[in-house]
Formats: sequence, structure tokens, C-alpha cells
Amino acid sequence: MARMRGESAEAETYDFRAQRLFVPDALGEGAEIRLDRDRAHYVADVIRLEPGAALHLFNGRDGEWRAVRQSAGKRDVVLRCESRLRAQTPLAALDYVFAPLKHARLDYMVQKAVEMGAGRLVPVITRHTQATRVNTDRMRANVVEAAEQCGILAVPEVAEPLAFERWLAGIEHEKVILFCDEAAGPGDPVAKIRDAGAAPLAVLVGPEGGFAEIERRMLVAHDRTISLSLGARILRADTAAVAALALVGAARPE
Repeated sequence: MARMRGESAEAETYDFRAQRLFVPDALGEGAEIRLDRDRAHYVADVIRLEPGAALHLFNGRDGEWRAVRQSAGKRDVVLRCESRLRAQTPLAALDYVFAPLKHARLDYMVQKAVEMGAGRLVPVITRHTQATRVNTDRMRANVVEAAEQCGILAVPEVAEPLAFERWLAGIEHEKVILFCDEAAGPGDPVAKIRDAGAAPLAVLVGPEGGFAEIERRMLVAHDRTISLSLGARILRADTAAVAALALVGAARPE
């Protein structure tokens, strides 16, 4: 498996086959974590971790820890932290901003954004957005699942949905918007991203059917917008997410 954004060389010897579990609790040497019902079921009944066996714990704050199961009961599962495996890495200064999709395609897009290094996921409601109701709890569950499966330590944030105009008006001044625009002219997208230097980025992908013309004019007029073409073909929004974040990874390798 490829090294994740922000991971150090120690990841080269890391066992990515090990079972990993996200927990909200504080982690540290000797800490005992009593799992809630769902996590206890996962540990006892799904992966069937026996007492004395180990797995990896992380919480997005304290790095990753080797933890050993202490108890034998199915409902009462206690894990004890023994040693830290990896130090905590920071969240990437990379927002993935998107018009929400429906159900499975949104799940897919969220998982891929996490895998490809996004530090924050921001749903925005545009004039052509079809799925205006966003289940952020489900998004967060998908974020955690992707982090567990891909060895990620810094768990991306999930913002509450915003109207497009409100998001654009409130964006931090130092942040560069990478506007994935089907009407963008020719040019090397990787070179354009590199032109932004080390500035924090917001990758923006619109809904099926694209942005309304008034939204496009607002984006182009913004003094920190870089318009990017993702190629000659019209991509579905979830495919565009992968393509755009891959360009960022090529322009800013870690």
C-alpha cells in the first residue's frame, strides 16, 4: 500500500494488514479502553479477537497504539494500550468541497476523498444540487471506515452543509480554490496547482449538470480561484473527485 499524505518513513515498516479500530477515547501507555456496544460486537463477534491478542487503536489525536484485549466477555470488551506504533500526523490543509450526491455514490466519494488526502469535507448546496438533504453522521461513519482501512491517523473533519454563496463568502483569505470547471481553457492542471505554492487548498467539484452560470461567474471573479480542466471528457461528480485529488497529489507529493 502506498504511503499516506503526511506519513513519515516509519510507515515503510508498518504492518498495514493489522486490524485497526477508531475509538473516541484518549490513548496512552497503560490506558484501558472499554468499548461501546457496536465496537465490542465488532471486536468480539466480527474479527473475533481473543483475550491476549492485539490490534491497533487510533483516535485522530494521540497517534496509533498497540492494544491487547483484556476481557473475555462478548458484551464487555476492554483493550489495554501497550505501546505507541506511530506518532500523530496533522490534517492536510486540503478541503474537498462538493455538491452532495445520493446514497451509495456519496459514500464512495467520501471514502475516496479520505483515502486521497483530504483534511476536511465540505458539502455545499448549489443551484443544481439534486440531493439537498445530507446525512453528516453517515458521512462521518464513512470517513472513519476509510481511515481504519487505509492506515490513516488524522481523521478528516466533516462540515455541516452550507449554501454555495455562504461558503464562498466565508472562505479563508489565504485558501486557494481549485475550481474544477468543464469550461476551463487549456493548460497543465498540475502546473497550475504548483503555482499556488504552499497555500492551503479547497478543491471544488460541482453537481451533476455543473454550476449555474451565476455561480461560475462568482468563482471566476474570486481573487484566489484557479480554474482547472479535468480533461476533454465530462466526468461524473464522484469520478471528478478522484481525478481532482489525484492532480493535487501529483502537484504536491509528500
